[in-house]
Amino acid sequence: MRTDDFSSFLVVRRDNIGDLVCTLPLIGALRHKFPKAFIAALVNTYNRDVLAGHPDIDAVYAYSKGKHRTDGQTLLGVYWARLRMLMNLRSRHFDCAILAAPGAQPRALGYARWIRPRHILGYVATGADPGGIDLAVHDEAQSQPHEVEKVFALLAPLGIAGPAPAARIAPSTRALGEVRDSILRAGLPGNGPLVAMHISARKPSQRWSLESFAQLARALHARHRARFLLLWAPGGNDNPLHPGDDSKAETLKKMLHDLPVLAYPTRQLAGLIAALAASDIVVCPDGGAMHLSAALGKPIVCLFGDSDPSRWRPWGVPQRVLQATSRDVADISSAEVVTAVGELVSESGIGTVDPS
Repeated sequence: MRTDDFSSFLVVRRDNIGDLVCTLPLIGALRHKFPKAFIAALVNTYNRDVLAGHPDIDAVYAYSKGKHRTDGQTLLGVYWARLRMLMNLRSRHFDCAILAAPGAQPRALGYARWIRPRHILGYVATGADPGGIDLAVHDEAQSQPHEVEKVFALLAPLGIAGPAPAARIAPSTRALGEVRDSILRAGLPGNGPLVAMHISARKPSQRWSLESFAQLARALHARHRARFLLLWAPGGNDNPLHPGDDSKAETLKKMLHDLPVLAYPTRQLAGLIAALAASDIVVCPDGGAMHLSAALGKPIVCLFGDSDPSRWRPWGVPQRVLQATSRDVADISSAEVVTAVGELVSESGIGTVDPS
């Protein structure tokens, strides 16, 4: 089969923010190989801002998951809008739909079959029914440890081989301007590094205590004259779909009232991307904010709990990965994080470092 003649692609990735970020190297390599092709992405409304304005994407199609519907949206309305979008995609007659995930994706495959591209590219387990995937990559043959590498390996039938490039995103000009204006209005003094501390994590084993964040901030300010952007998942902790950390952020802000700290709410993903872009270095648990920071090229100190760093570590940036033997972030000491931040600050030449 001659894949060099393909002129349109639909990349399907319907998972969380970090998963979509880990798909960006695939999209970048696809654009490099097919510079004149029409490349679109099928994502969900929760993660679509990752692709906003991305130079390698010609169109983004996003649907709402039932659990992500907004006020005023009915479940029937969500499904009707999804059906209309799929019909629109079917009319595009894509040459190839790429199921950009590290294994079999039955629901994504169902969408692809509905859209009726000429070819479907995806992972298939050896001996399993391909279900319409005619450009199949055998799952068991791809043993790459990292999510980026596993997804990138799907491009082999298109004549694209690794190594996978870095993931890259860019903040919106407007959102970045708003963050920088807020930093100026807050009057954060000094010329030390601006450290973004993202305090939220979905899994309990990934959550670091407010006391540890406070100890970290005080030590970094004393040693490096650091300034801080305090970031968190917005909302109340009683939200059953998207529990937030507004109350924890307010508590930590009070604990650090005498330090140069800007607590910056990010109600939209674009705001979080901009806030991370405005920072010099990021400290955060494993999660979406970590992957966004990597795609922005930021040095990262990442706190891993009960997840696998070999699969989920930041891709393509200076980093320090910290994980306790207990696989609980609570058992990582603030002194370890202070040391890791200091090493990255020194290596990257960011801000002012106190040689003592």
